[in-house]
Amino acid sequence: MTEVTGAEARARMKELVEDIDFTMLTTVDAGGNLVGRPMSTRQMDDDGDIWFFASDRSKKADEVEADHDVSLSYIDAKGMRFVSVAGTARIVHDRAKMEALYSPSLDIWFEDGLETPDIALLRVTPVEAEYWEPGEGRIMMAAKMVKSLVTRDTPDDTMDHGRITA
Repeated sequence: MTEVTGAEARARMKELVEDIDFTMLTTVDAGGNLVGRPMSTRQMDDDGDIWFFASDRSKKADEVEADHDVSLSYIDAKGMRFVSVAGTARIVHDRAKMEALYSPSLDIWFEDGLETPDIALLRVTPVEAEYWEPGEGRIMMAAKMVKSLVTRDTPDDTMDHGRITA
């Protein structure tokens, strides 16, 4: 398993998640249950923070305020890339940041755009992440898997697995 830290970790994390739009954000509810919901990533900034829009009156906002520990699960099924991020979350009210990240596609959830009374940002600061991606390209990975089906052998390592620590 590859381990990456420091500035290299932020760059690697950005490379892994920047073109995967949706993630599952998992929080902990008042009963201690894990609750997941899809979120559209707006940005991973140069500091490594991952930004989303949210309503500050939503259940997820309440859960984040009560317990800052969250998880993000990114899946690129076509590219066979998977990223699991453990981090801390905060609700942020930063008008300039909202203006920089807002797009009309968000009007579905925020009817009045940036003038929606409860609009806020959700900032996730990654603490650690793990990733899995094809080690030798998708075609080679598929060939190894087909070979394993025919020979009934366990496939050779077809995925690179790594850990990124902030």
